[in-house]
Amino acid sequence: MRTRVQAVLLVFGILTVAAFAVPLLLFTASDRTQQLVLARSSSLDRFASLMDQAAATGDTSAVTAEARRYTELYGEPLVVTDLRRVPVVQTGGMRASDPAVARLVDAALRNQTAHPKGPLRPWSRGYREFAEPAGTGTRVTGAVVLRASVENAARDITRRWAAVLAGTALVALACTALARAATRWVVSPLRRLDRAVGQLAAGLPPEQTGPGGPPELRQLATGFNRMASTVTAALEQQRRLVADTSHQMRNPMAALRLRVDALRTQLPASADRTYNGVTGELDRLETLLDDMLALAAAEHRAGELTVTGGADARCDAAEVVRAQHRRWQPVADRAGARLTTGTPGPVPAACTERELTQITDILLDNAIKYAGPGATITLDCATEGTRAVLTVTDDGPGLGTDELARATTRFWRSSRQTGTPGTGLGLAIAEQLLAGRGGHLELRPAHPHGLHATAALPRPTPTGGTP
Repeated sequence: MRTRVQAVLLVFGILTVAAFAVPLLLFTASDRTQQLVLARSSSLDRFASLMDQAAATGDTSAVTAEARRYTELYGEPLVVTDLRRVPVVQTGGMRASDPAVARLVDAALRNQTAHPKGPLRPWSRGYREFAEPAGTGTRVTGAVVLRASVENAARDITRRWAAVLAGTALVALACTALARAATRWVVSPLRRLDRAVGQLAAGLPPEQTGPGGPPELRQLATGFNRMASTVTAALEQQRRLVADTSHQMRNPMAALRLRVDALRTQLPASADRTYNGVTGELDRLETLLDDMLALAAAEHRAGELTVTGGADARCDAAEVVRAQHRRWQPVADRAGARLTTGTPGPVPAACTERELTQITDILLDNAIKYAGPGATITLDCATEGTRAVLTVTDDGPGLGTDELARATTRFWRSSRQTGTPGTGLGLAIAEQLLAGRGGHLELRPAHPHGLHATAALPRPTPTGGTP
């Protein structure tokens, strides 16, 4: 936004400055051209007057001497002729017989004045030719042709244009500085507000947006600060409730387990079924507390990464796959499943090894528990474009279309999995971990049956480049 607003202000300033500078440049050139024309017209009038006197007296010495002195002084050639086109004086190498000069002489003898048309420019070079008839009224007694150099006039125009352009540049710089200051004054509060909104959306306490900018923005910032304080307090209370509840219940749970274990020796054999049910529920409750803590930590971490980016994190997904295959192979064997993996080369991923290991644990745990004995589970990873993709595929019963849409919902479990231990939080935790790193979790049916779970993560960005 800052760039666009600044660009609009700069374009407006440049157009405004140009609207004054261009006419001033054109006027400067036209004014200097007019000065040249007036100066040479004055000289032509002088020689026309001398020629008229010479025609009346028959003495051309005055006009001849004056013309030669003029050429010596100014370096500009002259041609003066009588009524019969006979040259009276020719200086500076210009001759009345030259075609261009002859046309001007003819025009002057027809009582026509010839002045160059069009204003001069800094790049104008060469000469301009002037012609004027000698005589009074309609009586023509001769013609005067002057070839004037435009070098001095062009240099004067160049200096004037340089002054105008220098002034224009200063005004443009002033406009640029003013545009930057005005843009900063308006946009800086918006950038602080945007950063605070991002922090609030990520579930983090936003920084207080200080006063600044127009009154409307100051009022908006004040309202946002009040809203952010309220929302942050509510979110923090909710997060603390989940974390404290999970943490504080550990001690009673541990004490309860000790008491239940102590009762084991006092119970008759007929109470074994009840005792096993109680310990199973205790195991389930402990697992639920662990998963709730893990989910709270994953949500908090995802919020932090949304604001900070975490661009420096990287790991090799292939190394994680090989390590996880070794770790989970005995678990799969005990469950009667077959765990296989490919031999991927280096697959860089923009996350930490711990995060990717936790995601893989969740996907493998689900696959081994729910695919059933005799299932084949494949763990692999690869690079797809700008993404590092880790996949866990099984040929178990899989999930239906409606179940796939709800699989990452918290505490949701399929009706077919009521006998399998679990809390329904695993995939939600994995989804939060991936979302924090800019990745996503995708579940789809495997062919011909089973489930294909894909954890996609961005590849790390090399310093100064793109993946």
